[in-house]
Parts: sequence; structure tokens; C-alpha cells
Amino acid sequence: MAHSSTLEFPPGFMWGTATAAYQVEGSSTADGRLNSIWDRFSATPGKVHNGDTGNDACNHYTLFREDVARIADLGTSHYRFSIAWPRIHAWQILPDGAVELRENERGVAFYNALIDELVARGVAPVATLYHWDLPSPPRRCTGGWAGDPALAHAFARYARACFAAFGDRVKRWAPSTSPWCSLLAYENGEHAPGTRRASVKGTGPGTPFWLGRARLHVTNQSSRAPRGACG
Repeated sequence: MAHSSTLEFPPGFMWGTATAAYQVEGSSTADGRLNSIWDRFSATPGKVHNGDTGNDACNHYTLFREDVARIADLGTSHYRFSIAWPRIHAWQILPDGAVELRENERGVAFYNALIDELVARGVAPVATLYHWDLPSPPRRCTGGWAGDPALAHAFARYARACFAAFGDRVKRWAPSTSPWCSLLAYENGEHAPGTRRASVKGTGPGTPFWLGRARLHVTNQSSRAPRGACG
């Protein structure tokens, strides 16, 4: 039986590039961005090789127009980036001790500018809602996703804010990147927030991370721009 040595991609195959916010944006305190669990984790001595952090990264936050120009020059049709939740929302502890999220308009403005630049260059934006950079939790919730079921509600609210702000131009969404790797952080403490547990409590169907994804599905069905896709 003859075998072809030519690999053919199917019609409509989408060629693209991808990044993660904490790995490329830098400007970790610019325009109201607050800490994420990775900011705290990487600043802890001995947690990250060479003590590297995302404080500066490759400065995509200020150089995004040049970066988008290079992406367009590659001739790829799509660019997948993650939205940094700590740029969009910040925790706020109210006088009565309750915790809520407040929106950061300057963070929203950055992603609007990035998306507009991509569209102007003929590159379709694909947005990931969560690439491990959970906003640093308030004092009553220090265990990350395994620490407080209220995070599921917070994630749904964050998703709604993103769909409302960017859904007119972003038609493809990813809820999260490598969720299993993110959850392993709660078993051996290797990744942020560095919580060690006897078992991976973040993997059960009733835990905050999966509840957040379930709430996102409901939010996605009701709030996402028409003809978009999330999955």
C-alpha cells in the first residue's frame, strides 16, 4: 500500500500564534493592574528558576502594536492571547467584610486597543479567559481555586464582563489553558499559589474551578456575542 509523504491540512485550517498574558505583557503594576497569584508566587525566593518573574517579560503591554505587526507579517490568520483577569477586575473588601470585584477601565481599554489592532491587521483575535493568573485573593481566601466557592461566581462575572466588552470582535473564546496543570498546583505546590494538599481537591466536580467553568458555560450561552464560539 502506497503512503503519501505529503501532509495536507484540511480546508479551513486556522494558522495562528499564541501567548499568555503573564508571560509576555510585563508592566505588572501599570494602569491599575493588581497582583495575581503568579506575581506573589514568583516573588517568593526559591519558587522559580533564577528568580524570574513576569514583571517585565517582553513588554507586550507597551509594544503590542509592534508585536501585532510582526504577527501580521507572518501571514497567520489568528492570534490567541489570554486576558489577564487582574487587569480587568480587582478584589475589593467592603467595610462589612464582604468581598466584591471592581472593574478596571484602563485594563479593558488595553485589550480593546489590542483587539482593534489585530482586526485592523486582518488577524482574527482568539481570547483565553484564564491562563493561571488568578487575581491575588483577599485575606479570607488564600487557597486560590481550592479556597473559596465564591470564585466560581467571580469567574462568571469576569466572563460576562469580557463577553460584553470584547464579544463584538472576538468570536472564538477558550475558558482556560491546560486546566489540569493549573489544578496540580494544589497537590504538590509546584505552581502558584503553591498550596500543598494530600490530594488534588480542585479536580472534583463540585470544586470552585469546575464550578467556575460550569458557570461560564451558562454565561456563555446567555451573554456571548451572536455566532461566536467558546470551548
